[in-house]
Amino acid sequence: MKHIEIESKWQQAWTKAEAYKADNNSTKPKYYALDMFPYPSGSGLHMGHIASYTPTDIISRYKRAMGFNVLHPMGYDAFGLPAEQYAIQTGVHPAITTEKSIQSFRSTLQRYGFSFDWSREISTADPNYYKWTQFIFLKLFEKGLAYQKEVPVNWCPALKTVLANDEVIDGKSERGGHPVIRKPMKQWMLKITDYAERLLNDLDKIDWPERTKEAQRNWIGKSEGAIVKFKVKNTDSEFEIFTTRPDTIFGVTFMVLAPEHPLVKSLTSPTQTKDVADYIEASAKKSEVDRKANTEKTGVFTGGFAVNPVNGKDIPVWIADYVMMDYGTGAIMAVPAHDERDFEFATKFQLPVIPVVDSGTGEVPFFGEGKAINSGFINGLAKADAIKQMTAHIEEKQLGKKQVQYKLRDWLFSRQRYWGEPFPVYHENGQIKPVPMNELPVLLPEVANYEPSDKGEAPLANNKDWVKYGNGHRETDTMPGAAGSSWYFLRYADPHNSSAPFSPEAIKYWLPVDLYVGGAEHTVGHLLYSRFWTKVLFDVGLISIDEPFKKLAHQGMILGPDGEKMSKSRGNVIPADEVAKETGVDALRCYVCFLGPLDKDKPWAENGIEGVRRFLDRLSRLAVNDQTGESIANDETLPAEVEKLLHKTIKKVSQDIEAMNFNTCISSMMIFVNELYKHECRSKKALLPLAQLLQPFAPHTAEELWHSMGGNGLVVTAPWPKFDPALCQDDTVTMGVQVNGKMRGTVELAVAADEATAVAEALKITTVTAALNGAPPAKVIYKPGKILNLIAGK
Repeated sequence: MKHIEIESKWQQAWTKAEAYKADNNSTKPKYYALDMFPYPSGSGLHMGHIASYTPTDIISRYKRAMGFNVLHPMGYDAFGLPAEQYAIQTGVHPAITTEKSIQSFRSTLQRYGFSFDWSREISTADPNYYKWTQFIFLKLFEKGLAYQKEVPVNWCPALKTVLANDEVIDGKSERGGHPVIRKPMKQWMLKITDYAERLLNDLDKIDWPERTKEAQRNWIGKSEGAIVKFKVKNTDSEFEIFTTRPDTIFGVTFMVLAPEHPLVKSLTSPTQTKDVADYIEASAKKSEVDRKANTEKTGVFTGGFAVNPVNGKDIPVWIADYVMMDYGTGAIMAVPAHDERDFEFATKFQLPVIPVVDSGTGEVPFFGEGKAINSGFINGLAKADAIKQMTAHIEEKQLGKKQVQYKLRDWLFSRQRYWGEPFPVYHENGQIKPVPMNELPVLLPEVANYEPSDKGEAPLANNKDWVKYGNGHRETDTMPGAAGSSWYFLRYADPHNSSAPFSPEAIKYWLPVDLYVGGAEHTVGHLLYSRFWTKVLFDVGLISIDEPFKKLAHQGMILGPDGEKMSKSRGNVIPADEVAKETGVDALRCYVCFLGPLDKDKPWAENGIEGVRRFLDRLSRLAVNDQTGESIANDETLPAEVEKLLHKTIKKVSQDIEAMNFNTCISSMMIFVNELYKHECRSKKALLPLAQLLQPFAPHTAEELWHSMGGNGLVVTAPWPKFDPALCQDDTVTMGVQVNGKMRGTVELAVAADEATAVAEALKITTVTAALNGAPPAKVIYKPGKILNLIAGK
């Protein structure tokens, strides 16, 4: 097939010319366009990947043509669970399967002609890379931001590993669909909570989709309120709750502790011991996601009581699994008259409901504004004043304190897996110590068995020689996949630096990323973690920016022909390589643009790509004889209509690329090609700039056309064509004609037509004269090109 020959020929030419090489020492303005790098799986790249990487490639090609020094890199998020699971099943080392997948991915990406600077390719599983991931971890450790703690985790017995919340879907592991339970385990944690306020405030500094920023705001979850201490009746013990509504404390009728709360055992009365133990056991079998999503309220009374600090009343203490130990304090005060969840619980277990905010009607639960009632010394106060006075009372009586709290929790940062970065620390005499910097990287050792133990001990523990370190032992957990992806965008700036993760000069020149494109599913995972690591690296003086991605765009999914998300299990995956063989990569690149707006999901349709293929062939036939391959383009002067449309097309395509409206770019070029056929125009004066406009979308076709017409050098390095603003102006304009403000027809007028001409043309329309009752207008409101309103006389 001819397109395969053309693709191969020009890809070799671009490689030889180093057409896409970014220069760290350039005096040009920089532009950094980045894709979320892929996990190299054995199933290869599919059409969803191609649709994801095409937008940044279009922008990168356009920016190069506009005179920018463009960094457009690619690499691989290579550590992770799938390769490890394959190793457990087959015994094949994850490094082997990962490298094989990387070679497959690289081959497909190169085949599609993406303008990546391949000299900067990275893999997070390469020791030359993860040496610096370990280095950054040590910076976090030195700063007190990395620590070990026993916490409730999502444990998957089938996979024998801890999973992050975003790796659990409906109580099952994202990989394999295995049941996930909650259990306490000692884990590495990163103190992202120390950065909650900055992560929240700095969202205002970046050009991201508002829905993404709002999702991060909600995930961080800032709340202003008070910590209140509740004593356990007849003991010296007490526990704390956080509330945003301290004014409702007189309405508390029961307390709820998380099943894991340390006071549960001492609070539980002998008669409730078995019920409480059974409930705790049942809760442990549920994932955190299940516990939060469960609409049916469950719980058990401990038999113990707390004391209301403002009126001394006894309050029964329950445990329920909708309260999480690692959210807030692991305890809540329940005010069922003014909280839907508390009301449902109280109704189910027949607990009292005491209104403390006047609804005016007595309705419960009531969530609106009202004055305090049944509330002692704050009775009659409006909400704001009641909160203020109650908070002051709590602080004065030392019952608690004013507090700002966040839903955000520290990042659980360890995995009981083999295929991940080893932690560069060791344990000695009960202390955790960093491995000396000159011993990095701590290489991933060989192990006899890739499977964790049933108790959760990581596979690295199987290599006893490696584990022993001086008088201590190495950490055997590994880092999560998100470790390497939390800073990879920085390494691209200086990927071959062997003495540092990057040079300050390279970071200062290239960062932040100007455009980052990837899925919205990473909003509260990768995108939040990357911002956190960037701020830490800024604080320790390693980089000069504190936000990594200036502009973010989410591409919609390419759905399978059945309208569902592409997946192997559904059998609706469209392999990228197969489509490329049939229609050529240029047709495919244009088709994924032509399908619709960038951020919308788009179903794949085989017949649609044929239309784009015909457009490219039709365009080519304007310049090249289909049979002989010889150029048939000429040097004739352009007809006036063609010249005007050329300049309008250059302007339109330029503006639409900047706005990432790629579907309308293709439409504009199709319209221009139709105009060329209409005028039988084969002039290079139109076709050469058209090849330049086409280049970001269909680079191989554009290069072939450019070369056939004797274009100077390579079209992929040619400067972007300029348009003449004067030629983009219309000579005439279609204007609506109103009578007394109501539309009555339209007229075609010269752009600069005077009022008399405009009115004369309007009066030729019968619906206008009828509305004026045959009389001349009493008044005319006319703004050339904008408004023509005729006012009828009375």
